[in-house]
Amino acid sequence: MTWFETPDDAASRLERTGYLADPGLATTAFLAGRLEKPLLVEGPAGVGKTELAKAVACAADAELVRLQCYEGLDEARALYEWNYKKQLLRIQASGGEESWGETHDDIFTEEFLLTRPLLTAIRRDQPTVLLVDEVDKTDVEVEGLLLEVLSDSQVTIPELGTVAAVRRPYVVLTSNASRELSEALKRRCLYLHLDYPDADRERAIVAGQVPDLDRRIVERLVDTVGRLRDLDLKKAPSIAESVDWARTLVALQVRTLDDDAITRTLGAVLKHASDTERAVKELGLGS
Repeated sequence: MTWFETPDDAASRLERTGYLADPGLATTAFLAGRLEKPLLVEGPAGVGKTELAKAVACAADAELVRLQCYEGLDEARALYEWNYKKQLLRIQASGGEESWGETHDDIFTEEFLLTRPLLTAIRRDQPTVLLVDEVDKTDVEVEGLLLEVLSDSQVTIPELGTVAAVRRPYVVLTSNASRELSEALKRRCLYLHLDYPDADRERAIVAGQVPDLDRRIVERLVDTVGRLRDLDLKKAPSIAESVDWARTLVALQVRTLDDDAITRTLGAVLKHASDTERAVKELGLGS
């Protein structure tokens, strides 16, 4: 399958899904599909890393399979596990009339296998985007588990052997860079760093997502979000929160985004009381 014909094709098809890609991003997205290389996307939270995987899936009419990473994630949750309850019932049902060898061969078969996201993506014969989200939150052991998937699109199940991909998935890994990933993992991937967009691009994103919002309000909103990001906040506003703020203003039928309207709706973009207090003070909203 050809995911994208050219970088321009990637940009235009992603844009039709509502995702605006600059030339560098579009080129990398194209190459990930053409070279069948996993794409590691790194950057601060809320800059569109996860949305990129969703947009690729939408643009290619592919299924999105997501592995949400977290501390403590293990092989059983990422790859596969055996249905122990069903195996136990099968053993009990045999009534001891079969040898252990016969029982063993029977219970370690497809019927007793529970597939998790990595194995699911490998086994699908339809176009698939595999999103390994926030890979930096996992342990090093899980990174090791990913290496075989990333390099060869296959996994090894001791009881069943090697399961190779019928159709290589388009793989996107995201990282907030909370810890340094291994060189072995990076070596297997194309790399893309995403940061907050410039004001022009963010205005285009907000206007595209919330077309009913007045252009002047979009400009004030984006300018305010940019000023908030320059403050030393616990959590800077993400692109998604800029869009949420825009939708909030439409819902409230705000006609002018003055200081009072900004103060009343800051909860759409700031999620800590201390950040709100600081924003009100630093932006002079309470004066």
